[in-house]
Amino acid sequence: MKIGGLGIREHVRLVAPLFGLIAAIWALRWILGVVAAPRWLIGIFSLTLATPVAILLAVLLMHVRRIGGYTNVVVVSLLLNAWAQLLIVAAILVSVASGVENIYTRPAFSILGNDPHHVRHMYGHLVLGIAFSTPIGAAVGSFLLLLLRRMVPVETGELKP
Repeated sequence: MKIGGLGIREHVRLVAPLFGLIAAIWALRWILGVVAAPRWLIGIFSLTLATPVAILLAVLLMHVRRIGGYTNVVVVSLLLNAWAQLLIVAAILVSVASGVENIYTRPAFSILGNDPHHVRHMYGHLVLGIAFSTPIGAAVGSFLLLLLRRMVPVETGELKP
């Protein structure tokens, strides 16, 4: 199945380095939580910030490589947001299975109280996290793609007046 001229494998290949970037930030945030780093430092390494940045980087890649369109931005947004939310759910599952609290289950970072197995927390990430983040990321990414196509044509590489 092709979406906007690209198959799912082509989408995944396009964003593979960005999957790595998101995973690295996820792991770094987890490690900072383990070593009890200050909250402000942990907050810098946020998937809530890293995922939209990754979407914008994917749009830049699409523009530079002259591939895809606005429908591809939606697919990229879905893939990257789903990946980020799945990583968070994995960390929550590890915490629940091991009984050891981590950065993703601490009360200061997880606002859902009275849910010892974090079922609502995981459900929120998988449903609401993906459902709200994907269209917002797609909208901002599509706007960036529109700006790039109008202001920086790839044929000449020069800015339009």
